[in-house]
Amino acid sequence: MPFDADLADRLRGVMKRRTGISEKKMFGGICWMLRGNMLCGVEVGRYMFRVGPALEAEALSRKGARPMDITGRPMRGFVWVDAGAAPAPELRRWVDLATRFVGKLPPK
Repeated sequence: MPFDADLADRLRGVMKRRTGISEKKMFGGICWMLRGNMLCGVEVGRYMFRVGPALEAEALSRKGARPMDITGRPMRGFVWVDAGAAPAPELRRWVDLATRFVGKLPPK
């Protein structure tokens, strides 16, 4: 899956001050990992965030969010966010939300 280099750069800007973050090429795109666990990523025109099942309803209530569906079945705990709905301040809030879930997972 191709990715948008501009969106990747925006996400890198948010990630650079965080600890435990690594960047990894996956599925033809780029994902960011928190202590080895997938946190978020980019595709063309949208972001992906791993928010976990308990925070999914909160995530989906935000502007520009929809369930992540690649195979015809939504992936629980993952959401797509349209790039236009996530300018810099909102992008930081999305990363914070995903960190609330992924930050509780054991390191890999």
